Amino acid sequence: MEIRFQTKEESNKQQQEDFLKLSKVERFYSFLRLSERISRFPVKNKVDKNKDNFQIVIDLEKNKKTL
Repeated sequence: MEIRFQTKEESNKQQQEDFLKLSKVERFYSFLRLSERISRFPVKNKVDKNKDNFQIVIDLEKNKKTL
């Protein structure tokens, strides 16, 4: 592991250069890995996917008696 002391601009430039050195396929896989890691990053405001949804529950045991 290497520790470097540099400005944010220098760091961003180095990251961009390193990224552009990769082949197109490697860039794509790098993007996918980053996307996957970001999706696991904890957030305070989680979206409730079922907030505006409703469920229809059919109790089959109850309906057998009426059929």
